[in-house]
Amino acid sequence: MSKTALFVRHTAKPGKRSEVQEIWERYVRDYVTANSQQPAYFYCFDDKDPDVIVVFQLYADQTSGRDFTQQPWYPEYERETAALLAGPSEFRSATPKWIKGLASE
Repeated sequence: MSKTALFVRHTAKPGKRSEVQEIWERYVRDYVTANSQQPAYFYCFDDKDPDVIVVFQLYADQTSGRDFTQQPWYPEYERETAALLAGPSEFRSATPKWIKGLASE
């Protein structure tokens, strides 16, 4: 299986989580929707912390993940969200070994 996964945890400044989501919707949602190299993407609000956003991204391969950050809108997206975050986001990459509903390679 050549797919790669990315888990991201953003902590917004108190009360700013919805504003971060609005920026994500403006820059990222349409790109992800149209991107065939991202077979799964989950943008979630943490149920136990009102300021945390948890994102799961599944990419066809490692190159696809790098393409995401090379989009012309990405620097502006990062700049706008950084102003609303309490600190640096946590990124964890993982190599899937089995995925329900997706064919193995």
